[in-house]
Amino acid sequence: MGTAIGTRRRKHWGWGYEDAQPSRADLERAAPGIRERLGFGGEVVEEHVPLEAIELPAPRLDPPQALATIVSADPHERVSHAYGRAYRDVVRAFRGRIENPPDLVARPRDEVDIEALLEWCADAGAAAIPYGGGTSVVGGVEPRVGDSYAGAVTVDLGALDRVLEVDVMSRAARIQAGATGPGLEDQLRAEGLTLRHFPQSFEFSTLGGWIATRAGGHFATLYTHIDDLVESVRALTPSGIWESRRLPGSGAGPSPDRLLLGSEGILGVITEAWVRVHERPRWKASCGVAFDDFASGAEAVRELSQSGLYPTNCRLLDEAESALTHAGPEGKAMLVLGFESAHHPVDQPMRLAVECTADHGGQPGEVKGRAERKDPVGAW
Repeated sequence: MGTAIGTRRRKHWGWGYEDAQPSRADLERAAPGIRERLGFGGEVVEEHVPLEAIELPAPRLDPPQALATIVSADPHERVSHAYGRAYRDVVRAFRGRIENPPDLVARPRDEVDIEALLEWCADAGAAAIPYGGGTSVVGGVEPRVGDSYAGAVTVDLGALDRVLEVDVMSRAARIQAGATGPGLEDQLRAEGLTLRHFPQSFEFSTLGGWIATRAGGHFATLYTHIDDLVESVRALTPSGIWESRRLPGSGAGPSPDRLLLGSEGILGVITEAWVRVHERPRWKASCGVAFDDFASGAEAVRELSQSGLYPTNCRLLDEAESALTHAGPEGKAMLVLGFESAHHPVDQPMRLAVECTADHGGQPGEVKGRAERKDPVGAW
C-alpha cells in the first residue's frame, strides 16, 4: 500500500529537522523569558557545535561489499545516531561531545538486508543496535557497548515504513516497524482508520520502537499502551525469524508477544506487527477544568477513572505545567478532559464527567467539539 514516506534531514544534535531551527534573533528574544521562568541560565545564548567541527574516531569495522549499499560511515549518520533524545543526550550532542558514536549506520530496505546484516555482525563480533525514531530517553540507542565487541552498527529501520495489509473486517493492520506515528496514520486514513496511539514522541517515534519500549500514549483510559493494540509481532534475530501467531484472543498460557513487548531491542530486530486499529472518530468533545489545587484535581481524576465513563483524554496538569503551556488560569491546576467516538455522540458522557469534576471543586470551561489553540485543551 502506497510508497515510502520521504524524510527531511534531522538535526545532528537534538529534536526536529535542520530546516526548522529557530534563528539567532528568535533565540535571543526567547532567552529572558526562559531565564525568568527557570530561575537560572547563562547570559550568553550558546550555539550548537557544527557537524564539521566534531571529531570522530575512525570506524573499527569494514563491511563486506555486499552490504556497501546500505551501510555508511558518513559523519552526519554517525553523529545523529549516537544518542537518543533525553535532556542529557541533547546537551552532550549540542556541545559536540559524541562519546560513543556507532562505527557504522545501516539502513536496511527489507528483511533480506536485515538478515545479511545480522549474519555479518555475528561473524564480525559487532553489536547490532536497532534504531527506530531515535527518541529514546533512557540511553537505549547509545552505542556504549564496551571492549567485548569489535564495534557497533546502528540498524536504522526508517525504510521499513509501510502499512502492508489492512483487515477491515477485523479492524487490524500489518505495519512495518519503521513507520512513524504520522506516517502510519496518513496511510491508515485512506481506509478511514486510525491506530489511535499518540505518545509524546509521536512525530518521530516508530511502531517498532513503541513495541520495544511498551510505549504509552496520551489517551487516558482503555487502550493506553501499545500492549493493548498488538495482535502479533515479527522479529529477525541472529538465530532466525521469530513470529507470534495472530489470534483474536487466547487463554493458552503466557502470551508470546510479551517477550518482544518491552524487550528494548535485545532479543531481535522487530520488523513488523499486526495491530488493532479503530474507525476514525466522528464525534468529539473537549473541555478544560480548573482546580484550585492539584490534590482536588487528583481526586476528580480518581473518580473519573473508576466511573466507567472511559474518557479519551483525562490529563491533569499541575499549576506549573498549566502556566507553562498557557492552558489554564494562573495558579490553578488544569484537567484536560475529552471524549470521542466513531459510533455515537459523546455529549452525555461529557456532561456526567463535568458534573463529577464539579463535585471536587472543578471549574469547567466551555465544552467544544474541536480543540482550538485559544482554548485550554488546544493550548496544551
